[in-house]
Amino acid sequence: MNKKQSGILSLTVIVAALGYFVDIYDLLLFSIIRVKSLHSFGLTDELIKTDGLFIINVQMIGLLIGGIIWGMLGDKKGRLSVLFGSIILYSIANICNGLVHTVPQYALARFVAGLGLAGELGAGITLVSELISKEKRGVATSMVAGIGLTGAVVAYFISKEFDWRICYFIGGGLGILLLFLRVTVFESGMFVQVKEQNVMRGNFLLFFTNAKRFKKYILAILVGLPTWYVIGILITFSKEFGTKFNLTGPVDSGKAIMCAYVAIAITDVLAGLLSQLLRSRKKTLYIFYALTIISVIFYFNQNGGTVNGMYWICAFMGFGTGFWAIFVTMAAEQFGTNLRATAATTIPNMVRGSLPLMVLLFSALQPRFSMSASAIVTGTVVIAISIISTFFTEETFGKDLDYLEV
Repeated sequence: MNKKQSGILSLTVIVAALGYFVDIYDLLLFSIIRVKSLHSFGLTDELIKTDGLFIINVQMIGLLIGGIIWGMLGDKKGRLSVLFGSIILYSIANICNGLVHTVPQYALARFVAGLGLAGELGAGITLVSELISKEKRGVATSMVAGIGLTGAVVAYFISKEFDWRICYFIGGGLGILLLFLRVTVFESGMFVQVKEQNVMRGNFLLFFTNAKRFKKYILAILVGLPTWYVIGILITFSKEFGTKFNLTGPVDSGKAIMCAYVAIAITDVLAGLLSQLLRSRKKTLYIFYALTIISVIFYFNQNGGTVNGMYWICAFMGFGTGFWAIFVTMAAEQFGTNLRATAATTIPNMVRGSLPLMVLLFSALQPRFSMSASAIVTGTVVIAISIISTFFTEETFGKDLDYLEV
């Protein structure tokens, strides 16, 4: 029998949330200290932009590859093995990030960090989904994301108090401390039961050998695209967009990220509660897509505006994209126990890994269009794809997860 935990603030939820906290701290730290760290290498503003894009893309490729590796391990070896292994890897990578002196070294360190970071959220959400009752599952996973996303806020304030290298060392230290707390967490009973059966587990290729399963997998990825369009392009490069918008002063992209993630952390919890109220994951997504579209319209209509106005709009965009926990929970709910960790880990990292493709479209349009027009076209394509994908996606609210993919 799989022993369920009743509390949405059980030890498992708290530990998963703290793991995601460290994950987000590290994942967003580069975006927050991008300008400061690359400036210390003696790069020009133009090189900071182009090399910054390169490093972000390398990091996202690491997330994409790591997502597949950790997802398969999560179903083969267990959810806890991924939680331990991933945090060890990205803690070491964090420390190495504080020791780099060239762009290639920086990119390599971010790639390794991406590999490690890829396993954290999916394994945590899978574990919580399988241990918490289905009536409280959506709220519990939203608590994991809501608490975890405050890691971006902490990263911003630490970046203001310490040298950028020390910021990375702090992240590595936090990860190592978390390892001791992880010892108190138990493995999922569903996984233990499946492990005792003669059934194929964690085979990534199973997503591609069945038409129905393949469709579910692709749709699950496309549903989450708007989050990284907003974070990876509009907010990360808010400094550059601010210049194009002729704002009253320079935008601090780190502060813009912090403002967005304060809102995301709050709304991820609200999204979980809303999905419980509506008894629907899909209806919740439609509401947040609408908010995202409205916020993006505000973003591109602030010519001659103020810097503080930009920060408020970034917070609004964060509010609109605060459906990440619901998106990952849906990914976990759509697949059987023998593939659940693989799905819940690879799907969000496929979305993160799609950022280079969005950036490629964004960059390819700029020779013919303005920076703003290129971003608008990119966003229109991305959001339209996600809305259509949600329409064809299975509703998973209240779904019993004790089943296998055959």
